[in-house]
Amino acid sequence: MAAAAVVVVPAGAITDGELDGNGHPAVVLVLMEVNGAPAFRCTGTLIAPTFVITAGHCAGEPGEFSGIRVFAEADVQHDPTYPGPGGPNTVEATRFASFPGFTEDQFFLHDVGMIELAEAINLPAGASYGRLPTAGQFDSFNKRRGQQDISFTSVGYGLQQINPVHVVSQRIRMVAHPKLNQIDTGFVGDFSMLLSNNHSTGGTCFGDSGGPNYLGGNSSNLIAAVTSFGINGNCAGTGGVFRLDKQPVIDFVNGFMAD
Repeated sequence: MAAAAVVVVPAGAITDGELDGNGHPAVVLVLMEVNGAPAFRCTGTLIAPTFVITAGHCAGEPGEFSGIRVFAEADVQHDPTYPGPGGPNTVEATRFASFPGFTEDQFFLHDVGMIELAEAINLPAGASYGRLPTAGQFDSFNKRRGQQDISFTSVGYGLQQINPVHVVSQRIRMVAHPKLNQIDTGFVGDFSMLLSNNHSTGGTCFGDSGGPNYLGGNSSNLIAAVTSFGINGNCAGTGGVFRLDKQPVIDFVNGFMAD
């Protein structure tokens, strides 16, 4: 596959975006532990009170992570309980899994994961849990002219800026509005999309992995894809997102919840 010939790295945080505030309370910070110690962070979306959808590399291969907890607040940066358990907005995972066949070596091929929580997270009145697309919903995008007019709302807790000498890393929920660049090409295959990542639209970076890319504007709750990968270390140019409109992906999510 063409994608395998290019170095891609798991994605992080919103760049050139803005503070989300209370705009997307279904979006949570995901903290992964290795051997009982905090190791990595990602982003995820509540699709039901006790279920979070995220990237496969945020749920990991079997046994890769010893535990996961989520922080359900916009500003985790100033939460004195982070990264530990027991905070007022912190919920532990009871189980988690990535898509069958997921491997870290080729994470971008099956990059979706699920988390079940020990306690329900109830959203404020008027807020919506994320919802899945229908199978094949975005197949028509590759036949439409003016693909740059198809926009998304990306939300996450990742880095705001990175270059060889300057990193801005805060655990604060941010939002950006990238445009569709590629779908169903030799590079992204039929499992991913490439979205813009520039000063005009904003984009994603390290730490935003697993976060939602809602189709449309801020009021949308339709998760078209989860943030998956970047193609350079500076989070510039384009960002890769893993499509959720594939029947095997939908079956995996529904099966996990049914179990």
